[in-house]
Amino acid sequence: MRRVRMGLLAALCVLPLSGVPATAQPPREPVFEDGEAQPVFDPAQAVREELFVTAPVDSDHDGQDDRVHVQVVRPKETDQGLRVPVVYQASPYFSGGNDVPNHNVDTELHVPEQPGHRSLRTATEDQRLAADIQWAYEEYLLARGYAVVYAESLGTGGSTGCPTTGAENETIGAKSVVDWLNSRAPGHDVGGAPAVADWATGKVGMMGVSYNGTLPNAVASTGVDGLEAIVPIGAISNWYDYYRSDGAVVAPGGFQGEDADVLAKYVHTRPDREPCRQPIDQLTAEQDRITGDYSPFWDERNYLNDVDNVRAAVLSVHGLNDWNVKTRQAAQWYEALRERDVPHKIWWHQAGHTDPIQLREEEWLRELNRWFTRYLYQVPNGVEDEPRATVQREDGSWVQEPEWPAPQAREAVLRPTPGGSERGGLTAERVPGRAVESLRDDATRTAEDLAAAPSSPNRLAYFSEPVTEQVRVSGTVRAELALAFDRPAANVTALLVDQAPDGSVSVVTRGWTDPQNRHAIDRTAPIEPGKSYRITVAMQPDDYVFAPGHRLGVVVLSSDHDHTLRPKPGAGLSLDLSRTAITLPVVGSVG
Repeated sequence: MRRVRMGLLAALCVLPLSGVPATAQPPREPVFEDGEAQPVFDPAQAVREELFVTAPVDSDHDGQDDRVHVQVVRPKETDQGLRVPVVYQASPYFSGGNDVPNHNVDTELHVPEQPGHRSLRTATEDQRLAADIQWAYEEYLLARGYAVVYAESLGTGGSTGCPTTGAENETIGAKSVVDWLNSRAPGHDVGGAPAVADWATGKVGMMGVSYNGTLPNAVASTGVDGLEAIVPIGAISNWYDYYRSDGAVVAPGGFQGEDADVLAKYVHTRPDREPCRQPIDQLTAEQDRITGDYSPFWDERNYLNDVDNVRAAVLSVHGLNDWNVKTRQAAQWYEALRERDVPHKIWWHQAGHTDPIQLREEEWLRELNRWFTRYLYQVPNGVEDEPRATVQREDGSWVQEPEWPAPQAREAVLRPTPGGSERGGLTAERVPGRAVESLRDDATRTAEDLAAAPSSPNRLAYFSEPVTEQVRVSGTVRAELALAFDRPAANVTALLVDQAPDGSVSVVTRGWTDPQNRHAIDRTAPIEPGKSYRITVAMQPDDYVFAPGHRLGVVVLSSDHDHTLRPKPGAGLSLDLSRTAITLPVVGSVG
């Protein structure tokens, strides 16, 4: 067992920590064994500070730079000359949220809607200057020689400025704390005296779940010096793909009708709300729930634009069943990092929008420890040479693989055969002749119910023969559909489903598009009723194994009750089977 101490060790008081003998004199410096930082510091004696960092942006237009409310928790040894790296969490949620109505989604397409009355989340009325910030990782990190820093995002809690749901000002606000930790940005304590991070090495890791994981992506995209590693968990890489899908207005799972303005209003917890009224009203105007087109508003919120700047080592985590922050967010970010040789690794688990510490605590903490040990303490532990992908399988087991998607995956093309109003076929062979099948939109029915129904006029379903061996889908499934519409506007939804031997059907993944954006996501082109169009639906990336005896299925419908806008029932869609194909990245043989 290799044991390394950073610098000279000095005798201090006895600390009865786990892994440290009660009679031992604990070191002043971090200790590493087998490439992992060891718990040699006492979190109970940590130093806690509250301060403000000045950010070079004035998003509330009050003539003064915005200030970020920061809380620092650091080992007490930093008061005795020890300098440590930082694990930093920025969040808009530390001070709770407001009760905000979502937009009405029971509306005709391309018609302005009236406000609805669906509450976004449970409200928190207690908005204090000093939020009671707690984190499951705090003691773990402090014990291993890291300082923990929390910052409230602009317009939330004790920070000034305005929340803008991913716009540049939020990135600047979060980045300013990294700059302060590297003596490049001014800070002051609650009494106004200068505050400096002379206890910090300047090496920073950012980490968090959801919005708290999105801000690390945003800050990493600036290329800021000192940000050495990020751990985005269930995080967004492109806000357009959170609230839109190829021109379609969609919602994060469980929050139908939420949009950029709703989220900004929810997190807008600074005591004085008036300065941000106009910026938030501007969100409502510019987000465009009418066309769903990509625009400069969304382009500002697309961190993929600046992925060339990323130098921080990225350990990404995402749930394969996360329908809030969908899998495309992690998959496209990871692909871009991989193409640019940024140090990268990904964990895919079978849960939804959650933290892996709740799923596989011991193994996850070891992974996290090794990542931060390597990139924040620069201890060579070989983590960069380990398998890049950790994937949880459907039975709960975990496998490690060289890369993701599965390098051995190959494209398979399947085509539908007639019978879709009940259950048509799906084959790798070309089907002679021309067959056209139709459906009627009914947004009152869920996609899951339509997929499971033995027959329905509201969807078309096609299934392969039972597979004789395991078939793994790893990556993005694309449905190339030849569709005609009897109206100038309609939603298009496609599902990949699994039919078990008992006939039950479960949804594996899905995707949505607006056929008016068939040429480009930033341009609406009219639909001529009765004319056939080639419409591509890219489903959310996935990693799923079909067991022997199961059938792969594809279901085509119009509106998706839980995700898209929900116009009145009745729109007709006709699918030309001879010009339709489904492309799947598979390991194994299908069709």
